[in-house]
Amino acid sequence: MDGLHLTSVPLVPEVRLFLAEDPTIFWARLEADAGRKLPAPYWASAWSGGQALARYVLDHPHVVADRRVLDLATGSGIVAIAAALAGARSVTANDTDPQALAAAAANADANGVHVEGLLADLLESARPGLDEYSVVLAGDVLYSDPMAERFLRFLEAAAGAGARVLLGDPGRGRQPDHPWVTMSTYPVSDSRTGEDAQMTTTNVLSLPSGSRLTARE
Repeated sequence: MDGLHLTSVPLVPEVRLFLAEDPTIFWARLEADAGRKLPAPYWASAWSGGQALARYVLDHPHVVADRRVLDLATGSGIVAIAAALAGARSVTANDTDPQALAAAAANADANGVHVEGLLADLLESARPGLDEYSVVLAGDVLYSDPMAERFLRFLEAAAGAGARVLLGDPGRGRQPDHPWVTMSTYPVSDSRTGEDAQMTTTNVLSLPSGSRLTARE
């Protein structure tokens, strides 16, 4: 697709993604071609929380090795691809945007791995087949107060079902409190734009199985 370039990302140089050089211009071009308003192409950027989570998975492959993994709100698919490269038994990349799943599939193919796409709003169901997954990964999902509440409720249900839950988040003011545990902190690339331009680090957090959680006010 015009406007996308296959490139490596700062925190995870071993993964290459089709990314927009300027996401805002790319979005405007998509809307011009379609002749209508379109959702923001979040899948055309490598967000810092997803990069950090992918880095953590590749550095700690035992977390996903030979396990069934769900990547929630996959976007570009960077976290799903990292899980596949780290030896996951299967990886399901979930998103509500079909373009994101198409991008994730193209990116997975570019990295020589396979991920299964799942087009669904899993947050609408209290327990949407969580028993199928032993690891649930989520990067950059706490981007607004309403969505943070919904995603955290889902992740709590996943932990309650026995899954290992990992969250990548650069600290946009909605990080969950105890019992979440910070597993690792990474520097944010100087190439970031938009809201992330004000951030210097991004964290990977873990929720122990069976834990309760609350969103930070």
